[in-house]
Amino acid sequence: MKNSKTGTVRVTDIFFDLDHTLWDFEKNSALAFEHILGRHRVEIVPSDFMKAYTPINRDCWKAYRENRITQEELRRSRLELTFSALGKEVDSELVGVLMEDYMAQLTENNHLFLHAREILGYLKGKYSLHIITNGFEKVQHKKLANSGIAPYFTHVISSELSGVKKPDPGIFNYALKRAGITAGNAVMIGDDLEADIYGALGVGMGAIHYNTRKEKAEDRIVTIDNLFEIKNHL
Repeated sequence: MKNSKTGTVRVTDIFFDLDHTLWDFEKNSALAFEHILGRHRVEIVPSDFMKAYTPINRDCWKAYRENRITQEELRRSRLELTFSALGKEVDSELVGVLMEDYMAQLTENNHLFLHAREILGYLKGKYSLHIITNGFEKVQHKKLANSGIAPYFTHVISSELSGVKKPDPGIFNYALKRAGITAGNAVMIGDDLEADIYGALGVGMGAIHYNTRKEKAEDRIVTIDNLFEIKNHL
């Protein structure tokens, strides 16, 4: 039966975003920065750093998604802009060291959102599960492996693999082709309205918005505040 909000006739495949949806990026980032700022004796309170870093990182990812900056520029500029916002002078060489250490340390912390593992276990026997991510290919695979959730997913589609980034229709169509299904049988679940939800709806997929940032809900879009609520909409 057709669901007027998810837009699907019969769901066979579910596509998840990874960061901010299953994998708790903010929590894991905070732990990584606490470790590397201490190791390199950068005198900034980690909680102050994260308060500045979180919106800057989001803006940098948006610029990357829109092809206004490169992957390398994203990795460097989010640190430089954070230090600048905090009035902290850090030389370019140290920024380079910090950005490499951060990427290495990030995947050592693998906290998932509440009920992530439980909902994946519930869904796995009923649907084919996949990932669609704009995150860096190697890093995302490490996150999946180190957090123990890689076995739940059949396909992991990254923007590097598909050649385009969410919300470009190309990445969703690429993912559908890899899964061997049509858009009407697929649902995308993610935290980002623009990249995940509007992108998926634009190619005819269903969509469920995991509203981790407490954004104003849209009547036409299925919105959840807890991953376990997914069961109520499939």
